[in-house]
Amino acid sequence: MRAAVVRTFNEDLSIETVADPVCPENGVVLEVAACGVCRSDYHGWTGEHPKVVSGSILGHEYCGTVVEAGPNAQYKVGDRLIAPFILSCGRCPACQTGVSNTCPDQIVPGFGTPGAYAEFVAVPFDHNLVRLPEWLSPALAAGLGCRVTTAWHALTDRAAVTAGEWVAVHGTGGIGLSVLLLAKMLGARIVVVDIVDEKLDYARQHGADATVNACEGDVAEKIREITGGGAQVSIEALGIEATTNASVECLAILGRHVQVGMPSGDGRMEVNMRAIYTKQLAFYGTRGMPSWKYPRLLDMIERGAVDIQPIVAREVPLSAASTELRAMNGPTSPGTAVITDFLR
Repeated sequence: MRAAVVRTFNEDLSIETVADPVCPENGVVLEVAACGVCRSDYHGWTGEHPKVVSGSILGHEYCGTVVEAGPNAQYKVGDRLIAPFILSCGRCPACQTGVSNTCPDQIVPGFGTPGAYAEFVAVPFDHNLVRLPEWLSPALAAGLGCRVTTAWHALTDRAAVTAGEWVAVHGTGGIGLSVLLLAKMLGARIVVVDIVDEKLDYARQHGADATVNACEGDVAEKIREITGGGAQVSIEALGIEATTNASVECLAILGRHVQVGMPSGDGRMEVNMRAIYTKQLAFYGTRGMPSWKYPRLLDMIERGAVDIQPIVAREVPLSAASTELRAMNGPTSPGTAVITDFLR
């Protein structure tokens, strides 16, 4: 099969012909229809993720059609499926109590096993997969595997956002845009932070009540002014020290910070603990979403309760994945890229 392979960190992915994946006994092989290019992939491409090495194939936001099914698989050849990026075992206490996104035996394609920057991908633990509705395009479905589901879980499970609350969003990549669209659907008021005016304009076009350019003064102070004392919820969507502290400092008393952005490198950073202590803040981490929450999310999208179309800005060929990753080294344009052509 054709795949984009990491050979040297920070260099273009190598487009190669590699062996087709072996079908797992408890899973399937998908012919990939679409795969998102995510900032988590960027961390792997730059060598900042310990499970990405030379020879790795990235790609964890994908959907596709079953071309081979193992003897213990739940799906069959021809089924069209969406895959969450966390493939949980289904047997451990975490899985049995509904928090499968914390499964200690989880598998994440692209990080330790071959991902979906390829024509085909092997998917073990296929009980995590969900049928791809006919009305949902593969390009949009790919974003559900990571960005939209992660944002939905952050808002509804971790932060428990309610109508009328102020939600601050630090970073307007795929996660940030997803948070904006979903939080508006929940009835929240949204202030968005970025350093690119074009992305802030894009956020206002899609429902942001206010925006802040982080290059123009104290972000936390501006958010406190806009919200009349601070946001009730703040979502950090980049994984860097500056935005994490701005997120904590912009909160009102008893506010909730949710760390969605994956910290790079060794993950360590200095955080303003005095703000957490004096304002009695809640500090949550979150990653992914249990697959049992898919049906409600898909139902809301189908009913038109939320339009996730703005998340996907462009569809690109496999050969353009390196360009998309390289662009993440600086300010990026609105929306995200999805690979939909694996033959170019």
